[in-house]
Amino acid sequence: MSATDEQSILLEVSSMEEAQDLAAARWDIRADDVIVVSVEEEKKLFGLFGKRLKVAVRPKADLVSLKARDFLCELFELMDLKVEVEVKEDDVLDITGEDAGIVIGRHGDTLKALEHLLNLAVRREGGRLRLDSDGYRQRREASLKRLAESAARRALERGRPVPLEPMANWERKVVHLALKDYHDIETRSVGDEPYRHIVVWPKRPERKKPSFYRT
Repeated sequence: MSATDEQSILLEVSSMEEAQDLAAARWDIRADDVIVVSVEEEKKLFGLFGKRLKVAVRPKADLVSLKARDFLCELFELMDLKVEVEVKEDDVLDITGEDAGIVIGRHGDTLKALEHLLNLAVRREGGRLRLDSDGYRQRREASLKRLAESAARRALERGRPVPLEPMANWERKVVHLALKDYHDIETRSVGDEPYRHIVVWPKRPERKKPSFYRT
C-alpha cells in the first residue's frame, strides 16, 4: 500500500523539522518517515514574530506498513537479531541482514509465524501485510509451483485427493494459480488459520448417460 490522500495533512509551522516532529507524533511513526512539502511562506507583522510555513506532510509509505515495520524492528531488537526491515511495494516488508536465515526458519516456518503474528498486531489498522527475506518469496514461489505440479500428477495417478502442507494465504494462491489450467484437477483450501491448507483433487470423468436417457 502507498500513502493515501487521507494520510496527507496541512500544517502551519516555523520549520520543516517541526512539521516532521508534529506529523510523526500524530501518526506514531519515525520523523524521518515523514515527507514535508512547502506550500506557502508567510511573514508576520514587521517581522516581529518571525515567519511561518504552510506545509503539506505525508508518510513515506502506508501508515500500516510503517507501524508494522517498527513493530518488527522492536521485536527483533528484543530477540537480539541483526536484521533490518524495509517497506517494499505491494504490502511487503523485506527482512535482510546477518540473521535473516534465522527469521526465515526451516521451510519458512518462522517467517510464516511472524507474518501471522504481525497481521494480528495490525489488524485494527486494516489491510494485510506479507513478509519476505532476501528473496525467499521468489524462491518459495518456484518451489510451490513444482510442488503443485507434483501433487497434481500424484492425484491423477492414484485417483484420490492429495493434501498439501499448511500454507500462508499468498502461498495457497500460488498453488491455485499454478493448477488453474489443469482441466482434470481442482484445488480446494480447507481448515482454519494457521493450519489452512490445499487439497488437490482429481476430477472424476462424467459418466455418459445410457442411450434411452438421451433426448
